[in-house]
Amino acid sequence: MASTNENVEAANEPARGWAHVCPWWIGWLLASPVRRLFDGAAPLLDGLVRPGTTVLEPGPGMGYFSLKLARLVGPAGRVVCVDPQPKMIAGLEKRARRAGLAERVEALTCTLDHERLAPRAATFDLAVAIYMVHEVPDKEAFLRRIATLLRPGGRLLIVEPKGHVTPAAFAATIALAEAAGLRALPPPARKGLTALLEKPA
Repeated sequence: MASTNENVEAANEPARGWAHVCPWWIGWLLASPVRRLFDGAAPLLDGLVRPGTTVLEPGPGMGYFSLKLARLVGPAGRVVCVDPQPKMIAGLEKRARRAGLAERVEALTCTLDHERLAPRAATFDLAVAIYMVHEVPDKEAFLRRIATLLRPGGRLLIVEPKGHVTPAAFAATIALAEAAGLRALPPPARKGLTALLEKPA
């Protein structure tokens, strides 16, 4: 597993501008297997991810969805997880190693505008932003960056929590994604705040 935790002291500072980011210590609770009993987002991935897929996952926390993605992409695929909180990334790396999936997961302690992601423009088949877009301080820049990183024909799955995000706020997020050049597709689920978008080929 590759990691970009070289500058540990600087990385351990709170992410600047991320006032509403989920605290790292909640990451262990969110990664609990008990979550399967009430979280309906994970099944959405089954129809979107095929073996060999290259997936970008911003805000993975400690990898609740990352490990499922790693299993779905198979040995030939790759899941690139990007989170500004080093303790989240450390927890994700630990869980990936225990699951025997470390070789399929690349964990980066940074944000999407980090220079290490620049060479990967137009290379990702799928980006998944699950329960995290509402935490991003500049959603417009975030969505434009994802659009840049997706290959032509690549897709973006957005899922937001109803308890934290209103339908109006979610609609505004989708409008920003469309302004970034992504095209809305029929969502993979009829319930909740879920959207699937595609970068035109």
